[in-house]
Amino acid sequence: MDSVLIIIPTYNEIENIEAIVKKVFSLHDAYHILIVDDGSPDGTADAVKSLQNSFSSRLHLIERTGKLGLGTAYISGFKWALERDYNYITEMDADFSHNPLKIEELYHALQSEEVGMSVGSRYVKGGGFKNWSRYRLFLSYGASIYTRLITGMRVKDATAGFVMYKREVLQKMNLDKIEFVGYAFQIEMKYYCHCLGYKIVEVPITFVDRVLGISKMNSSIIKEAVLGVIKMRLRNYKS
Repeated sequence: MDSVLIIIPTYNEIENIEAIVKKVFSLHDAYHILIVDDGSPDGTADAVKSLQNSFSSRLHLIERTGKLGLGTAYISGFKWALERDYNYITEMDADFSHNPLKIEELYHALQSEEVGMSVGSRYVKGGGFKNWSRYRLFLSYGASIYTRLITGMRVKDATAGFVMYKREVLQKMNLDKIEFVGYAFQIEMKYYCHCLGYKIVEVPITFVDRVLGISKMNSSIIKEAVLGVIKMRLRNYKS
């Protein structure tokens, strides 16, 4: 397997961080992790530093000041990855909503030449949810339908945050052009990949709502996604 970097943005994930790091590293020696921590007051970054004593060559940390948003955390991680020799770059949550066992499936889905992104999808056959409220399910499913109608993308789970990219896709993107920071960021990255002419493959996953810690979902994130999709459709991502 080629080198795979798994970027995990964190804000107050002290309950989950050690477990997720150890689980990922138990799966394959090719996996490296980059934690992008937004100044978690609960000591998440300090926990990562302690873990680096055991995983110094594979566990990396970017510390940022203040809660700057999911999108900017990933952009920082992408730029960090492109300065190094990682062939595949992954987005994943810290709270086990995304099953680390699926990383390998996302990797294998990218082995076709025309495929640039693989997505852990809740809305393809075999995918689903666990412990989600009807309200959150309605919001997520509705957002995906809305996104397909506006953008013309055929991706069924447009807001999915468990994603793997080929290096060349991120290299072709102007990462400074990415505008959105919440769920709209996830849509924007998929739409950008689509506009560049790459195929996006969806891998079925069961999304499990977090057991420990607090969800980062709020009304401003939802509003950004709704309005952002229209704005994306009007932009030229090829230039």
